[in-house]
Amino acid sequence: MSIEIANESGVEVDTDAVLAVARHALDEMGVNPLAELSVLLVDIDYMTELNHRWMGGEGPTDVLAFPMDEGSVDHGPGENASAGGEPALLGDIVLCPEVAAKQAAAAGHSAGDELHLLTVHGVLHLLGYDHAEPEEEREMFGLQARLLSSWRSTRSR
Repeated sequence: MSIEIANESGVEVDTDAVLAVARHALDEMGVNPLAELSVLLVDIDYMTELNHRWMGGEGPTDVLAFPMDEGSVDHGPGENASAGGEPALLGDIVLCPEVAAKQAAAAGHSAGDELHLLTVHGVLHLLGYDHAEPEEEREMFGLQARLLSSWRSTRSR
């Protein structure tokens, strides 16, 4: 699995852990091992601009997910491998560590834990999950919690 990460946020982040949790989520979801993902960490100003431009939101947000064309995503072993063995381009996850740190303080856990949660959240959005409706939210957030829990248990061994 190819996961590119770029930290342009100006904040020190454990990018190895962000990569590891993204890889774990993709593996657990049965995503094609040839899949490609990009993770970008940005500052508040750039996240505010992205949120406004793409989501019509005001101010910065914590995570944005930009999926590639859904037809190119291989969701796992139940589907045929993409044509000619070409890698599936999942898309981009954009994280804002400064927003994550504020949310982490309010939630009573570390900024790192919040970034891990947001990374899994972004991966699930790229795989087509959403939380607009209560049923969708229960499914997505339940899956998010299970993925984080299983990742944490593998790290503590």
